[in-house]
Amino acid sequence: MRILFMGTPAFALPSLEALVDAGHEVCGVVTREDRPKGRRLIVSPTPVKARAVELGLPVLTPRSLADPSFMSAARRIAPDLVAVVAYGAFLPRPLWEMPPRGTINLHPSLLPRWRGASPVQYAILSGDAETGVTVAHLCDRVDAGDIIARERLPILPGDTGGSLSSKLAEIGGRLLAEAVDVIDRGAAERSAQDEEAATYAPRLRKTDGLIDWRMPAREIVLRIRAFNPWPGAYTYVPRDGGKALVKILRAEASAGAGGKPGGIVECRRDGIRVGAGEGCVVVRVVQVEGKRPVDAGAFLCGRPGLEGGRLG
Repeated sequence: MRILFMGTPAFALPSLEALVDAGHEVCGVVTREDRPKGRRLIVSPTPVKARAVELGLPVLTPRSLADPSFMSAARRIAPDLVAVVAYGAFLPRPLWEMPPRGTINLHPSLLPRWRGASPVQYAILSGDAETGVTVAHLCDRVDAGDIIARERLPILPGDTGGSLSSKLAEIGGRLLAEAVDVIDRGAAERSAQDEEAATYAPRLRKTDGLIDWRMPAREIVLRIRAFNPWPGAYTYVPRDGGKALVKILRAEASAGAGGKPGGIVECRRDGIRVGAGEGCVVVRVVQVEGKRPVDAGAFLCGRPGLEGGRLG
């Protein structure tokens, strides 16, 4: 089949590569426009665009999917199927209804659980024991189309938003290619989603990462894991009469009395104990804004007097 692939971030790369490796004709790649990135705001292509150029695939970067010129270009490409992986925008009906074999989407959750923009993070935040990837048809509601294929993956105690996304991307690439093969053979079965079981994972904002030390320690640690690397779980540390923003990259929950929420109970080279609403958080790895990540011992060097202070 001729496949029009739509994707933007690094998460979509294993899927694009799996379709190419499987011998499918990727007749076009649609991705978002080049945007400024980093501290120097250098205009850069999306990961999908960069890889598509390396593979010699034609690339479209429409400002809007509803733009008539883009729709005309998509019709000229004449794909049999559209495959979407983390494109980052809602597809208008004329686009997903255009290909004769339909439009499918790879979503990093076990639909109907965690529809929406942040399924990986919400699976960790909620303490789910497992997650997975789902290939489903597109419809006029977000992530609510009929399911073609799913694969489960356990969530390990050390998984972060970043590490779990990487695992799901690799599994998803293989599952997407397998689903396309099944569709090509005309053997794909569709199963409707259970609407009563649907949950939603809205788009995260930078401010969601601010730690509320009044929460139970276990919930704080889940947020630290889920928000690594983005938006990052962060707090403020006293410094020279002011405060410094510090991301917490790795921590553990500890039972027992922890003192006042945000209070620095104990400073040791192997961890900084911080009070929470219930129990305490043992901080292992941090990153001061603009600096590289360091363990607790390195962070404490040159910061005498933190013990007894307060974060937040």
